[in-house]
Amino acid sequence: MTSPAWQKSSYSGSSNACVEVRAADGVVELHESDDADVIVRTTHPKFANFLQGAKAGEFDHLTTNP
Repeated sequence: MTSPAWQKSSYSGSSNACVEVRAADGVVELHESDDADVIVRTTHPKFANFLQGAKAGEFDHLTTNP
């Protein structure tokens, strides 16, 4: 079985410290590029809901330091 290549956001630029994503074997997989051994798997609908929330700014408060 060959898995598709990992993709990272264009917002990451040339940085290797980013979250990467791919679709493989009917699920969506995510990992951090600097810790590739830990992979989070989820369904396509759950990932789509997460992306909708991210686009709507639902998680913006997590990107700032307290």
